[in-house]
Amino acid sequence: MPIQEGFHNQRLTVVPRRVVVEAISRPVTRRLMVTDTGYYPNAADHLMRRPSGIEETILILCTAGTGWANVGGTQHRVGAHTALVIPHGIPHAYGASADNPWTIWWCHLRGADLTELIEEIGAGASRPVVPIGRLDRAIALLDEIVTILERDHSPASLMGAAGVAWKLLTQIVVDRTMPVPGDPLQRAMAYLAERLDRTVRVADLAALVGVSPSHLSALFRRATGGGVLAHHTALRMAQARNLLDTTDATVAAIAREVGYPDPFYFSRHFKRMHEASPTEYRNRAKG
Repeated sequence: MPIQEGFHNQRLTVVPRRVVVEAISRPVTRRLMVTDTGYYPNAADHLMRRPSGIEETILILCTAGTGWANVGGTQHRVGAHTALVIPHGIPHAYGASADNPWTIWWCHLRGADLTELIEEIGAGASRPVVPIGRLDRAIALLDEIVTILERDHSPASLMGAAGVAWKLLTQIVVDRTMPVPGDPLQRAMAYLAERLDRTVRVADLAALVGVSPSHLSALFRRATGGGVLAHHTALRMAQARNLLDTTDATVAAIAREVGYPDPFYFSRHFKRMHEASPTEYRNRAKG
């Protein structure tokens, strides 16, 4: 139940341990569940020490101010727009800075899938502080978790909170791989998206955004799983599918629209990617 003490306007709810034990044996919540969660605004003098760690993994989202953490014997600064992730069982201490106390949303997590999710975030005992790309989105998700568990700790609420926690963790992963506005990857992606009707040379694009071709290719592989040209081709094919689905334009006209002057080459390329010719794709039942 919510606890009405501590920091002014705080929110806090702790799932009873017997309920946690029951939930961790059920099909969905055994994979991921929230055991504790809350919101501490302007948390002056906030301090927590756990010399032996705890059973849960801790996620603390710092939205304003600063704090610190000692994880496994190493000191770290925690600033706004970052998350502190402390794996279960790791000795730790953390707290608000004296001159600019942090505001935090936080949750404790358990579950069989948690180790892989934390690995995908890129966090661990040696690197517990990770940047948050979309702070507003992360706040909204943690707010939803707190709201759900403030209501009750029924199996349905625990499952709902687990679903939002899954979204929160995967969103942190996605946001970390996507480009920051104005950086070379974002500018390169925007350039490609605006030029679907032509081919683009990697060397020219790299020079335009101010990095080497090899570095640009590495940025694209990290963000998309493929190279620069593979990403551009995917964008062009997505536009081709959209035109096939939403217009009655000829295949030749669509080919020109997405930068293929030869409609036969376009059709062969399209079929290689979609296992159907443009005409076959257009005639498929969808939805």
